[in-house]
Amino acid sequence: MLTTTEKIQKVTSKGQITIPALWRRRFSTNTFIMRDHGKVLEIEPVKVERKKREAWTTIFSAKRDNSGKGVPIEEFSRVLKKLIKQDERHRKTAIKGFTPR
Repeated sequence: MLTTTEKIQKVTSKGQITIPALWRRRFSTNTFIMRDHGKVLEIEPVKVERKKREAWTTIFSAKRDNSGKGVPIEEFSRVLKKLIKQDERHRKTAIKGFTPR
């Protein structure tokens, strides 16, 4: 039997809401996707799989890199392609310099 739980959450001065710990534990995650459906806001738990030792890297932050403004998709795509090429070159160089023991 599915039970529905409701809770009124106030928005903080920074415009944030808190998802109650009980709900986060229930869904075993601290990551949620939010969807706007007109007058309804949908919040769905998401499990993000992460390998141990894997570092997450922020390659773009609108707040940090562009004064909080958006970036045209063409510009964003161009920068990503450039980073991918740099990464590929780095990987090839690392493989050439590798000597097995």
